[in-house]
Amino acid sequence: MSSEARIAALNEHKPPFIQLLNGSVIAADVDSKTCIFEFHPTKDHCHSIDIVQGGFITVMLDAAMSHAVFAHLGSEGVVALSSYEVTTRYHAITRGDQGPVFAKGWIRQATYKTAFLESELLDADGNLLATAQSVAKIVRQKL
Repeated sequence: MSSEARIAALNEHKPPFIQLLNGSVIAADVDSKTCIFEFHPTKDHCHSIDIVQGGFITVMLDAAMSHAVFAHLGSEGVVALSSYEVTTRYHAITRGDQGPVFAKGWIRQATYKTAFLESELLDADGNLLATAQSVAKIVRQKL
């Protein structure tokens, strides 16, 4: 499957929470096993006037990580992913209505049943806003 077809398929089946954050997949690289989302958080996603709530930041990072799995292991029968653990680190303030932010997720390592994932959230200038790591259970289609 071409990269463009993979991106279109991921965007076609995106869950409502991705739409809530005005997000879409913009890249999926097979060689590096990455997936990149563009999100547009607004002040509706904020606390303290214009600071994006940390849970939404984790959602953006987690979406990029999980979609990296579906983009690159989906042809191997992966049908679901369940997080065992997600750890988020906040490096800078993410502000609502500041413009797009980009969540890049990648597969650090994957076995048949377990994925070790990482991600980062960057602003439009490439400044690091947050990072995350996850360990997730891979659910495959029964043969």
